[in-house]
Amino acid sequence: MQVEAYSGQVDIPSRAANVAPIMRSPREKLIAAWGIAWVSMLLGRAIWSLTPWAIEPWTEGLMTTGQQGLYIGWLVANAYLEGYRGFQLRFSPRVVSRAVYLGQNPRPLWVVLALPFCMSLFHSTRRQMTVSWGFIGALVLVIWWVRTLPQPWRGIIDGGVVLGLLWGLGVIWWLFARYLAGAQAPPPNDLPLEKAAEGEPVPG
Repeated sequence: MQVEAYSGQVDIPSRAANVAPIMRSPREKLIAAWGIAWVSMLLGRAIWSLTPWAIEPWTEGLMTTGQQGLYIGWLVANAYLEGYRGFQLRFSPRVVSRAVYLGQNPRPLWVVLALPFCMSLFHSTRRQMTVSWGFIGALVLVIWWVRTLPQPWRGIIDGGVVLGLLWGLGVIWWLFARYLAGAQAPPPNDLPLEKAAEGEPVPG
């Protein structure tokens, strides 16, 4: 299923816009950081576990020249498809915007479940929750399949995945660092429609 690109625009740093940085309470920033930390740990764990498999074809000399070219081509393709289109345009901005929203609107259950909240697994539009849960299900199947592959094929696939995950994690922290520095963070565009009646942003 094709996911719509994130429609919110992250404002340029306030210094460049000649506007004073937005002052935020320590509690808001701490709760937002809590959500970001959970997502970062999830991505970081995947990077940590996949990296040895990704580099083994190179360190052990397991690839032919053609397979090396395929590995590099897969890295380039995954950098664009997973890193740029999947993470930079969609997942990473949505995670940061929902983490900031969590800090601004903390509820005990949401804070406890910060990881699934920031990943739009609940309190989101039906469309986005369907996409998010469907993606997780597909990811589990892909992980199971990749683990059955011998080297160097597993390493080739894992190499592209690791690059995409690193890209996504870097974008998350770049956007969150700008938020901490005072830049305006866009509101989530996937909140349930009924929240509009309470004065909260209507999803785009």
